[in-house]
Amino acid sequence: MLKSSRELQVGQFVKSRAGRDKGKVFIVYEVINDAYVYVVDGDLRKLEKPKKKKVKHLKIEGNLDLNIQEVLLSKVHIENKWLKQKIESRLDLIRVRRDDSNG
Repeated sequence: MLKSSRELQVGQFVKSRAGRDKGKVFIVYEVINDAYVYVVDGDLRKLEKPKKKKVKHLKIEGNLDLNIQEVLLSKVHIENKWLKQKIESRLDLIRVRRDDSNG
């Protein structure tokens, strides 16, 4: 379990461990303080209305994507569709890795 937002960075893939969105993958959009971050998924939680989530209710899901981090930190206009595609690509990669390790 994550204890502090210091363990997270903007652009990090995370999975919700609690709440109605349990099991859903998000991208960290902004670190609010030590206990909270804003997360987005480009679908239900769009850039215009990110979800405020307790850090202790999140689990890091894979490595940090520096490309996503750079885009989010640069504050250039991005589409929610782009975020959704990045999450879907990450989920596809995770599925392939699981299949390879099980096969």
